[in-house]
Amino acid sequence: MTDLRAERMWDRSAKTVITVTLLALLLVAAVPVATLVAIVMMLLGHVIGGLAVLGGSVLVAAVAVAVAGMSGMRHLRRLLASASSHIVQRGGGLHADVGEPLESDYPDVVRLDRSDYTDIR
Repeated sequence: MTDLRAERMWDRSAKTVITVTLLALLLVAAVPVATLVAIVMMLLGHVIGGLAVLGGSVLVAAVAVAVAGMSGMRHLRRLLASASSHIVQRGGGLHADVGEPLESDYPDVVRLDRSDYTDIR
C-alpha cells in the first residue's frame, strides 16, 4: 500500500511544471484584458503607453508559454527515461527477444551475419 501512495505523490519537478503551466494560462487569459486597457489608454491620449502595455502583455504571455512548453517537454523526457530504465531485456542482447524472419518473399535479399553489420570502434 505504501508503494502505491509513493507513486501517486508528485515530485518537485511535476509541481513546477504545473505551476509554470498555470501561470502561462493566466498570462494568456490576461492578454484580452491588457488589450482593452491599451485601447482605453490610447483613446485617452497615451498612445506609447498603450502600445507598451499591449506589446508587453503579448511578449510576457509568449515567453510564459515557451517556458511552460520547454519545462513540460523536459519533465516528459525525464519520466520516459525513468520508465524505460525499469525494463530489463532477456538474454543480455539489445534485441534478444526479437527474432528475424527466416524466409523472405524477395529473391534478391542478402542475408547478413551479425558480424557483418556490427562495427565496434
